[in-house]
Amino acid sequence: MTNYRLTLEHILYALAFALALTLRFLHLGALPLSDFEAGWALQALQVARGAHPATPALAAGASVGPNPAYVLLTSVLFFIFGAGNFLARFWPALAGSVLVLAPFFFRDRLGRAAALILAFALTFEPGLLALSRTAGSSILAISFLVLAWAMGREERLPLAGIFGGLALLSGSSAWFGLVSLALALLLTRALNTKCPSSSTEEDTHPPTPHESRNTQHLSLITHYSSLFTDHCSLLTEHWKTALIYLLGALLLGGSLFLLAPNGLSAFVASILAYFKGWWTLSGVRAAHLLTALAAYQLMALIFGLVALVRGLLRKDCLVISLGLWAVVALLLGLAYPARQVADLAWALLPLWALAALELGRHTWMEGVGGWELAGVTALTASILVFVWLNLAAVSGQTFVPQVAQTRFLVLLGALLILGLSLTLVAFGWSTEVARLGAAWGGAAFLVAFTLGAATGAAGLRQPLTAELWSPSPQTAQADLLQKTMDDLSDWNKGHVASLPVTIVGVDSPALRWLLRDWEVKEADALSPADSPALVIAPQGVELNLGAAYRGEDFVWYQTLAWDEALPEEWLRWFVYRQMSQQTESIVLWARDDLFLGNEATSSP
Repeated sequence: MTNYRLTLEHILYALAFALALTLRFLHLGALPLSDFEAGWALQALQVARGAHPATPALAAGASVGPNPAYVLLTSVLFFIFGAGNFLARFWPALAGSVLVLAPFFFRDRLGRAAALILAFALTFEPGLLALSRTAGSSILAISFLVLAWAMGREERLPLAGIFGGLALLSGSSAWFGLVSLALALLLTRALNTKCPSSSTEEDTHPPTPHESRNTQHLSLITHYSSLFTDHCSLLTEHWKTALIYLLGALLLGGSLFLLAPNGLSAFVASILAYFKGWWTLSGVRAAHLLTALAAYQLMALIFGLVALVRGLLRKDCLVISLGLWAVVALLLGLAYPARQVADLAWALLPLWALAALELGRHTWMEGVGGWELAGVTALTASILVFVWLNLAAVSGQTFVPQVAQTRFLVLLGALLILGLSLTLVAFGWSTEVARLGAAWGGAAFLVAFTLGAATGAAGLRQPLTAELWSPSPQTAQADLLQKTMDDLSDWNKGHVASLPVTIVGVDSPALRWLLRDWEVKEADALSPADSPALVIAPQGVELNLGAAYRGEDFVWYQTLAWDEALPEEWLRWFVYRQMSQQTESIVLWARDDLFLGNEATSSP
């Protein structure tokens, strides 16, 4: 019997998981669902209501879109606990939290330090955090696929098959990830013959102090086999067991244990949706993906590129494999006509793995003085903060070219001073102090930058910031609209959601989700003889009904003007996450006799 001992490493992974849960579930249901989220949540609600014993046929005939894993899993929560914003986002938040533990199963290739760093990086990663707080997002596909890979490497084939089946049920994004992985695997195998080989696993331990300190934490990754190779050989030997469980997960999970068989057709639809995306334009510019990469993943980009250059020079197969995966996933995202910023997530995993490898390299401090290192670290971080404050000063005021030019010169001067200071430290003290101080100081600054980006992307800042990772358009005054309608219903019927509502000319899944417990009728137009109690219509539309009505307008949609932004507006957004936006309002009309006193009609 194997005895497992709790170690500091296990405690740190548990801490990363706890932090991930906190960030992903904190105020999870506070923001209203966007149209994108509400579309998926409404499908889950339809399945849940059809699963009631009195209406079993509704579940069998419920419409399930090409993301059956989310729809069916969420329908279970809605059936047990009732529908709500929190539960609509529950499974993405949980899947994103569990993803943080995946590096633990790859530490034999990454190294313990790098794997632990990667776990904390995934905890605070802005893009993955945003997806984890978005209903119907691609985080289920990402997490299930990575967990299937991890379980396969651990030879836990039943779990690998189950997670693999759930990944295939998680929408077209799973096929995007599989294509990028397959292409990266083919390129890796083509280049493997040019890589130096290591014959035994014993070669993976850190070198002796007499060996180069610069290679201390890269020793775990200089193997002939990459992250991909072992997994493929494992599947070749034991594919039957995993395949049986995968098919079982597809059949039972895709049909909700045969209660909603339409989920199986949705699995096929997800494949078609992916290929359809190759000739369907989304309207999202490729430049938005590159901008998001620089604005949210700056730390991963800098340290990942350094690791990639170092790996190419050393012909390190693991680094090259991760680099190929990142490049292939990024190029696929840029080339995909139906691209979304969320497609960038598949490139973030290998990019952060590269960054973790590079950061792990800088944890070896043998022979380095603590005070000297602290001084260089503080100097580096202080100058970078000064540079950021100058950048904020340029973008925070009315853009004046002359003032901006002066500020940019000061900014460049500060960076030159930093470079000169590190050079003097390298010659005066040691290159190790200069290297570690620059890495630690830069990492401290970039960690703060990443945390700020993460809180904004997660919607945890007040006021809310403009985010590229958020579904567009965003729903604005949904809570105020709901409160107004609840008050009217309570005054007249004694409880909320009791008045009939007619929606005229508004096609909004978010509005349907908001009114999911109301008696709702949708119409293209109303005749003068109609007199519904409550009417919701676009702003500017006159009702022309026989009864008297009062109206109040609500900002319903907020669409960020990314495509019209000028360079100075992009700079302001990079620092402050502020962007001009366009709004679209709707009007709630209430029949005059619903109000106390029955005053004269007013218009919004």
